[in-house]
Amino acid sequence: MGYSRAARVGTLVFVAGTTGTDAEGRVIGEGDPYAQAFAALRKIEAALHEAGAELRHVVRTRMYVTNIDDWQEAGRAHQEFFGAIRPGATMAQVSRLLDSTMLVEIEVEAVIDD
Repeated sequence: MGYSRAARVGTLVFVAGTTGTDAEGRVIGEGDPYAQAFAALRKIEAALHEAGAELRHVVRTRMYVTNIDDWQEAGRAHQEFFGAIRPGATMAQVSRLLDSTMLVEIEVEAVIDD
């Protein structure tokens, strides 16, 4: 639970839903959607690198939040990682995630174009 997985098929990279958890699976930033989104995005960045991609290759993100009122905080973390890249982005509220203290889950798709 403390890592993120990426699958690469040719030039396409898909990073599975990722939450803000540490190597032991403990939630980082309990009660803080920004901290959880930031931690998830750091894990996503590492998974992309393992698959031979970078943040600049990301073309699509999906963010699932347990409270849509947290959109600004989760969005702020997203902006810090993807500001100039501007991938297509979706944010949706879900009733809950795997652990009730998880507030944000993020998945991305990338295209390696170089």
